Amino acid sequence: MEIKHALLAADAEAQYDEKAKRLLGNKAILAHILVNIVDEFQGMAPEDVVPFIEGEPFISAVPVEPGLTNVVGKNGQRITGMNAEHTEIGEGLVQFDIICYVRMKDGISQMIVNVEAQKDTPSGYRLMNRAVYYVSRMISSQKERDFVKMNDDDIKKVFSIWICMNMKESSMDYVHLVSDRVLGSHPWEGGLDLLNIVMVGIAEPLTDQDGKGYELHRLLGALLSVELSAAEKFKIMEEEYNIKIDDRTREDVSEMCNLGQGVLEAGEARGIEKGAAQEKSRIIFKMYESGFHWNRLLTSQKKR
Repeated sequence: MEIKHALLAADAEAQYDEKAKRLLGNKAILAHILVNIVDEFQGMAPEDVVPFIEGEPFISAVPVEPGLTNVVGKNGQRITGMNAEHTEIGEGLVQFDIICYVRMKDGISQMIVNVEAQKDTPSGYRLMNRAVYYVSRMISSQKERDFVKMNDDDIKKVFSIWICMNMKESSMDYVHLVSDRVLGSHPWEGGLDLLNIVMVGIAEPLTDQDGKGYELHRLLGALLSVELSAAEKFKIMEEEYNIKIDDRTREDVSEMCNLGQGVLEAGEARGIEKGAAQEKSRIIFKMYESGFHWNRLLTSQKKR
């Protein structure tokens, strides 16, 4: 039964993750993320930032792997825009959770923004290393799509924003290039602001409403919580963040809450079964320690 519960939990978690990505990919939510993280938009009202997000964000559609983020079409020309179509049979692809173009306030320049959602800190790899790889791919994949040949001055600024749930404390780290002058005073020209990583740690319980500097943490914590009801989430979104709840958002949040309950129940069932198995092992070990061996039990049964 434990395997059954594990499979149910895995399926519910996969569906929950997909709904979470769709919710974070909502332009109204992305606008709040941009206002709180990107200097270009700080001080602006989130609703005024929404028009700067171009098109519909790609959600679990753009491969990270080299050669697939931006591929060559059948006619030999580069495909304009990020590749969301290419897949290879039998090959599992790692894909950006959310990625989109965002127009700068000058109306001309663009940046590329990637948002990644993590339910906790992974144990199989170091998250910062993964983030560095992602921003590197976001830069290199621009060649022949956003800049041609060696026109490096056309490289677009990139942001990779990692939202990590279930952390011990709420936090935010901004990782970017800096210049440490070692000798001389020559001003090397170029954009040190091209590569940006932002790590956002969300802790439980939900950040207090009056916590200054933690407004984004409260919003993200509420959206991704598996314990808050849909009504509680809608109230926080509407009353505290002035986010209009359309039909799609209402559906996504409601389904997330249902899936979240399924994840909790499956996890609890697995916990009960695991606890029962551990208790059985403990009893058997105690019996062995006290000198009660199975061969004695079998011998006594044969005598009967």
